[in-house]
Amino acid sequence: MTLSEFKSIYYMEWIHRLWGRFVGLSFVLPALYFVARKKVSKPMALRLGGIAGLIGFQGFIGWWMVKSGLKDDLFAPGSHPRVSQYRLTAHLGAAFVCYVAMLWNGLAILRSHRLLADPEAGTKLLDSLRDPKLKIFRRSVAGLAALVFVTAMSGALVAGLDAGLIYNEFPTMGTGLAPPKSELFDERYSRHEDRSDLWWRNMLENPSLVQLDHRILAMTTFTTIMALWAYTRRSPTMKRLLPPAAKKGVHGVVAFAFCQVGLGISTLLYLVPTPLASAHQAGSLFLLTWVLVLGSRVWHPSRTAKLLQMAVKARGQAISSATAHGPRNL
Repeated sequence: MTLSEFKSIYYMEWIHRLWGRFVGLSFVLPALYFVARKKVSKPMALRLGGIAGLIGFQGFIGWWMVKSGLKDDLFAPGSHPRVSQYRLTAHLGAAFVCYVAMLWNGLAILRSHRLLADPEAGTKLLDSLRDPKLKIFRRSVAGLAALVFVTAMSGALVAGLDAGLIYNEFPTMGTGLAPPKSELFDERYSRHEDRSDLWWRNMLENPSLVQLDHRILAMTTFTTIMALWAYTRRSPTMKRLLPPAAKKGVHGVVAFAFCQVGLGISTLLYLVPTPLASAHQAGSLFLLTWVLVLGSRVWHPSRTAKLLQMAVKARGQAISSATAHGPRNL
């Protein structure tokens, strides 16, 4: 690495650290204010505290990850500076979990506010979402979110191992859809004499198998999304029960899935240029975001449902009282 190359990555790392601190403070300080002033409920205060803890934990994982790149052998002439792919994946995973917690709670607050603005319409909507036939759809969306998350984490392993720099073709890998078994499960990656760690070490440390795993997960995610879309289009029950906002959400997930697959293939074919690789990583977050948006539109929030029932009951009592006292006032 030349001095100019070091300066480039140094400033990127420096900006990343400053930005991380800014993000943490921009969340923690307002959260402390809202909790201290009792502007939020106790459950929400606990959630805010949990997210603040996640932000701190994310900072620790970042330090832990960087520390893995300070080994003596990395300073030898000709060595390539890198961090542990395990710690890199943990760092990205913690960031995703923190983001998901923020987004889901934000969506819940916005949705509750919108429903409470019109209690009658809100109650009608939530009653329709209580249909048992929608339970399978909700579970499918939750499973899809988990699948998108796991696929993104496998992408972090690809990045940590520079596994995108081999087999730069699609859909094949060499002469077939997958490399030879001897290459996928290479005994050189095993550290135990009995080869008991052969499978999992190759799955997490062998660039060829790591890339294949990412391809399989990506195609599984894409196929699942298309199957979910077809289910909502073909099933008369889903056509009847799904709210219009949820139907739009499904279309949004499909659109982002196509974009993400296109970015992934392009990144591979063009030998992982940084702009494309960054766009591909950001695309995974956009896709996960839209899956969560879809989930929030079909979820049945029990606490909000109780508040709506109370609001409808209070409004009904107010109307009854006004009707009863109206003739007397006349």
